[in-house]
Amino acid sequence: MLYKTKGIALSYIRYRESSIIVRVYTEAFGLQSYIVNGVRSAKNKTNRIALFQPLTLLDMVVYHRDDRDLHRLSEVKTPYPFQHIPFEVAKSSLALFVTELLSRTLKEEVGNPHLFRFLLTSIVYLEEATEQYENFHLAFLLQLASYLGFGPENAQEFEDQLRERSLPFLADDAMTDALNTFMSQPIGTPVRLTRAQRADLLDALVAYYRIHFDNLGDVKSLAVLREVLG
Repeated sequence: MLYKTKGIALSYIRYRESSIIVRVYTEAFGLQSYIVNGVRSAKNKTNRIALFQPLTLLDMVVYHRDDRDLHRLSEVKTPYPFQHIPFEVAKSSLALFVTELLSRTLKEEVGNPHLFRFLLTSIVYLEEATEQYENFHLAFLLQLASYLGFGPENAQEFEDQLRERSLPFLADDAMTDALNTFMSQPIGTPVRLTRAQRADLLDALVAYYRIHFDNLGDVKSLAVLREVLG
């Protein structure tokens, strides 16, 4: 049966000679996989594969059946072509990191409109921000944790969970204030952090996610993000 839904592209793999299987977080059905035929064919002149780059926002018409793990697309387009994320080093590095974390933490194959709206508004913020977005990934991870059901209530709870598992994290007053701001204020709220503080908090956040996702594994994009933003 055909359904309309919005989606966020996460990743794709090659499938047979000219097709791909794309992972999309959809508004209606949660995390889903779709076969897209012919996008890698030499005869394809429309560059449709660009629609499935990390975090691309999609309007989709899909064939969906609850008893299948792999579905097909009838129509797909982006209502919001990116002008900055794929072309600016800092933003593309943030997008790759966020995409990798989402690919490893989003599991539910059911719709979650509140989570989808959070992801959508966060991506639009990243695309449109012109300055002071160097803390985007920190605020994003803290707020995403709440939508996934394990977000700390405040900086003290965050520190306590790390300490209970012998994961050292010593937050000074500035770091505590930053944590509380990231948790309670909209993404993009200005917060002053040094490069070293940003790097320490990023490491602590990845460690925090590993507490709740045993199979998080090695986050490959982390090294690039540290180099670009700290």
